[in-house]
Amino acid sequence: MGVLNTTPDSFSDGGTLYRSDQLNLDLALERARTMVESGADIIDIGGESTRPGAAPVGETLEMDRVLPLLQRISTELDVVVSIDTSTPALMSEAAAQGAGLINDVRALRRPGAMEAAARSGLPVCLMHMQGEPGSMQRSPDYGDVLTDVGEFLKQRIAACCEAGIPRERVMLDPGFGFGKSVQHNLALLAGLPQLAAIGLPLLVGLSRKSLIGQLIGRDVDQRMPASIALAVLAAERGAAIIRTHDVAETCDALAMCSALSELESQ
Repeated sequence: MGVLNTTPDSFSDGGTLYRSDQLNLDLALERARTMVESGADIIDIGGESTRPGAAPVGETLEMDRVLPLLQRISTELDVVVSIDTSTPALMSEAAAQGAGLINDVRALRRPGAMEAAARSGLPVCLMHMQGEPGSMQRSPDYGDVLTDVGEFLKQRIAACCEAGIPRERVMLDPGFGFGKSVQHNLALLAGLPQLAAIGLPLLVGLSRKSLIGQLIGRDVDQRMPASIALAVLAAERGAAIIRTHDVAETCDALAMCSALSELESQ
């Protein structure tokens, strides 16, 4: 899954698709095209930054940032488009315009989101987040992070099933970096097989996260090697989808993992 943020303030690539304070659709489309040619099976478009400390954006602005690009990609590229949103109206409109996945960091907890997702008929990704982006990193606290995250995700799966979203349309994201300390993130990565045992596909996003900066002191633009290492570790522990900013390099690394896994399974 390649990351394509249409926001001016995302932590890693905010504003890189903007020219004169306006989203450049041609530039964004070419970024998506490059990711597809590099091996991305899914392009994840986000119109609201969820970096630590980020403020929410209005519904109209978020839709204006996402829908024109969704239309261009759906028309011109053969790829699944994921919409990274918690906004019910955007879920509904994106489904009507060709989106293939709803990726919600709030796990469909906003009023109306569960109903919108159910009506869309699309697969959904449910992510764990403690708190909200504006405050989630101030004092994250868990009894046992692996148990707490697992129980939350199971509860959200049950809520989806009750709302008419079949279990087979659900995937899960532990939410690395979303209301978690360095030790919480490491514990989640080490325990990923326990979350994989829930029996649904796991989506993992560790690309360029602050975890890397806190552990090895790298700035955002110097975190690709560590991001790739984390992607490999996640894949080895059961992740089915890797969300990344660096598609070509991550695909190469995962291809090596796949080659070894195929040999070991013979």
